[in-house]
Amino acid sequence: MTTSPESAPPAVPEPARALFPVTRGRVKGYERAAVDSFLSHARDAFESPGHPSMTSSQIRAAAFPLARRGYEITSVDAALTRIEDAFARRERDAAIARVGTDVWIARTRRDAQTVLDRLQRPSRRRFQRTGPLRYGYRIDEVDFVMNKLARYLETGTGATIEQVRGVAFRMQRGGYREVQVDAVLDAVVEIMLAVE
Repeated sequence: MTTSPESAPPAVPEPARALFPVTRGRVKGYERAAVDSFLSHARDAFESPGHPSMTSSQIRAAAFPLARRGYEITSVDAALTRIEDAFARRERDAAIARVGTDVWIARTRRDAQTVLDRLQRPSRRRFQRTGPLRYGYRIDEVDFVMNKLARYLETGTGATIEQVRGVAFRMQRGGYREVQVDAVLDAVVEIMLAVE
């Protein structure tokens, strides 16, 4: 028996194919729609270099809500790292083409020296602290990492970009202000990307 188009059951749309592995059970991951939208925007921005509506630092700062049956966090983070690297290479190449290699190198050295000057401040006084009842990053942990980053900026050894991207600190009352520490970590990542 044949059916006419009018009497055929409506087609059920295929579910969109997941870009990354999806969490199961009670484990939460990044909300799929938010990640898909961000990556679509990143792809459009990368494919239209004349209209840079996204930068490597914006990719590094990307954050997504958590949800059940979301994308596995480690898979998305690994992809974002690769995308950030691609944007950073393009930004570096564009800057060199615009100002020349010598100016670009001098600018990168100046930025590195600015960060190094902060990192060479005495331990326990490198960043502002939160109030005594508020939480901030643990001072001893931050100082330990900042010593390694200072060594990297002086010698080019002692730290990798993956280590800087993955650093995490425990919290303490009266600790270092998170926003200042995070800004220095971001600056170091940008310097590392510039010299790769």
